[in-house]
Amino acid sequence: MKFNMQNMQGMLQQAQKMQEEMEKMKSEMNAKEVTADAGGGMVEVTMRGSGDLVSLKIAKEIVDPNEIEMLEDLVLAAVNKAKKDVDNMVSQEMGKFGGMMPDLSGLNLGL
Repeated sequence: MKFNMQNMQGMLQQAQKMQEEMEKMKSEMNAKEVTADAGGGMVEVTMRGSGDLVSLKIAKEIVDPNEIEMLEDLVLAAVNKAKKDVDNMVSQEMGKFGGMMPDLSGLNLGL
């Protein structure tokens, strides 16, 4: 590939478009929500793509002062599952950008 200004301008435009698309996707991901549960639904959490915890629901039948450690474990498990689900959602969306990267192999950037 022979380097010229037209190629460079095209690559810069493509990079700018990709950046705009990534910003749009980031906003969309931050607004999306996932819900995860633990203990067969006794603890349920909802988390946004931004990582913010939106809601926490605990079934009344598991609120026992003598079993506080179990409740803590269930909350922790549900939050961690929701975080994993958010990470997977974001990773899938980011994978869509892999094909948009310009081919820079002819630029001899010393990489």
